[in-house]
Amino acid sequence: MKSVVVLVGASGSGKTTVAEVLAARPPWAGNTHYFDTIGVPSAAEMEERHGGGEAWQLWATQQWMDRLARSDSALQLLEGQTRPSFVMTAAEAHPELAVQIVLLDCTPEVRQHRLAELRQASELANPQMDCWAAYLAGQAHALGLSVIDTGDLEPGAVADRVEAATGLR
Repeated sequence: MKSVVVLVGASGSGKTTVAEVLAARPPWAGNTHYFDTIGVPSAAEMEERHGGGEAWQLWATQQWMDRLARSDSALQLLEGQTRPSFVMTAAEAHPELAVQIVLLDCTPEVRQHRLAELRQASELANPQMDCWAAYLAGQAHALGLSVIDTGDLEPGAVADRVEAATGLR
């Protein structure tokens, strides 16, 4: 059975940074994927082609699970902003995949600092992102998923916790 670890979280939670740390470690090297590389259309395109952003996110999550299932790699990592329930729905079509979802989360203050100060993306440091983060946390808790607070941890320590939470360390 192939193992897939999916890191989810709002912008500024540390997903990409932690994925990059993991990608530098065996066995993740060469087996790390970034959700947005599938291409993120404009809101108008999402509406026209898929019926809206939520429908696009489900479609894109399904595309990723299909790609990961076709891979020869026994272990893969996918990071991205998608609903855990969409990951679970997409994984149902691939019983050959053992999918584990880990939510990376932090306080609104940490997220806003990372987005506005560190990434220079102050347009993302807004109440809507805080609501999205809260939604993801609620879904993760309801589904019994691993949640890692990245607020006070260095990226390497978060990567260690991801590996521990998934039984890969």
